[in-house]
Amino acid sequence: METENNPLSHEESLKVITDVIRKTREHFQENSFYFILWGWLIASASFSFFLLHQYTTFRYYFLPFPILVGIGMLVSWRWYVKKKKEHTPETYSGFFFNRLWLVLAISFPIVVFLSVSQHLVPFTYTLVLAGIGTLLSGTVMRFNALKVGGIVLFLSALLCVYIPDAYKPLVSCLAIVAGYLIPGYLLKASHS
Repeated sequence: METENNPLSHEESLKVITDVIRKTREHFQENSFYFILWGWLIASASFSFFLLHQYTTFRYYFLPFPILVGIGMLVSWRWYVKKKKEHTPETYSGFFFNRLWLVLAISFPIVVFLSVSQHLVPFTYTLVLAGIGTLLSGTVMRFNALKVGGIVLFLSALLCVYIPDAYKPLVSCLAIVAGYLIPGYLLKASHS
């Protein structure tokens, strides 16, 4: 079977390039949703954890995490299913980001379980995982705010090594605001 090698016309080439740019921008918009959602949830859970642990006698001060993470999982799943129903073809970058964050989503509860089993607060190691995903996402997207956010998350993890456990949730809250929320809103604004 012979295949013909028909070069694209100038207009067809321009249309293909425009289509790729449009799909990439739409995917960036989708990524901003996840950074903003998880930024608010984890920052709120970290701050609530800090307040409940430091300023109350509430025995289950850790509850904001499972509650808000559960909500985040449901909202993320619904958003993902909604996007799949729109029948938009998955780009290579979309495929990569979906797999990257799926692996990290599996890693987060494992790191939390291992940390708690060893009587360690998990903030240091969860910040490392968040830093990996954020810095790698920013590098692949060529979006400097996410790169800086990833570096902030790594530096915050290092800071957690040198501060008392009581303040690690507060560092986590601030790191997530700087590493997820600010870049997420900048990403959303840059591709609107």
